[in-house]
Amino acid sequence: MKTIFSGIQPSGTITLGNYIGALKQFVELQHEYNCYFCIVDQHAITVPQDRLVLRKNIKSLAALYVAVGIDPSKATLFIQSEVPAHAQAGWMMQCISYIGELERMTQFKDKSAGKEAVSASLLTYPPLMAADILLYRTDLVPVGEDQKQHLELTRDLAQRFNKKYNEIFTIPEVRIPKVGARVMSLQEPTKKMSKSDPNQKAFITLLDDPKQIEKKIKSSVTDSDGIVKFDLENKPGISNLLSIYSTLSNKPISEIEEMYASKGYGDFKGDLAQVVINELAPIQEKYHQLIDSKELDDILDEGAERANKVASKMLKKMENAMGLGRKR
Repeated sequence: MKTIFSGIQPSGTITLGNYIGALKQFVELQHEYNCYFCIVDQHAITVPQDRLVLRKNIKSLAALYVAVGIDPSKATLFIQSEVPAHAQAGWMMQCISYIGELERMTQFKDKSAGKEAVSASLLTYPPLMAADILLYRTDLVPVGEDQKQHLELTRDLAQRFNKKYNEIFTIPEVRIPKVGARVMSLQEPTKKMSKSDPNQKAFITLLDDPKQIEKKIKSSVTDSDGIVKFDLENKPGISNLLSIYSTLSNKPISEIEEMYASKGYGDFKGDLAQVVINELAPIQEKYHQLIDSKELDDILDEGAERANKVASKMLKKMENAMGLGRKR
């Protein structure tokens, strides 16, 4: 069975875009692959965090993973900082990374642009991401287009290590979802939906209540011609809403277009809001059952134990290959 690794930062509540582009698909993947789902809290601190908020976000993300349908008996769910091998392997991967290739990373350029002081971790977090993936002999990494460059670097570092020291790493492949991979902003449909968007109306979170969801969808940006038709170039707003509707209802876009052929945007948006509300209701119910429960702590304890066993073995292989410590 092939192995999948995925990490999500605990920096705010998960959006509908994260759910459609990642979490919803993880639920299906766990039945076909050996899955490691990691809450990458060490990546979150590349920018300043309030410690109490970060701790709250870590548990919230863990609860959402389980609430959307991740089965802890099938997949390993764990917190990155509870598996020390990640930070240790991350340092070793830094030692074979070149400053030039790290400075070429688009996200580093974007996040450091115009700033007087930039954390060194913004430059060096891609080697930590590489370590996250390589520790588990990962075959496939499901990512959005924005992380593809980092995956290419991970592949380069794995090949460099294998060639220079010892052939121990599996070279991971990128797995980019085909449908619904890129849910766009409800207010600026030419850019990706993001939880860091200053405009709260631009995104829906998995914990938004029905009134918030309805309000955000009804105020979403579309166009003036009133025709419910998928046309990414000329009608990005309505095309984005159609993609969301199609993914959550399991209906092809062509069928939804026919359903609203003689109706306007008002009817379409009202029905889409209900589709989203119905999808999220059971997730929210399960989330609230889990968030302060012993069950959630038990799941994370067990996940950390399983991940530690696998990651520690690979870390020892890395140390032996590089000549660190005493060989035992």
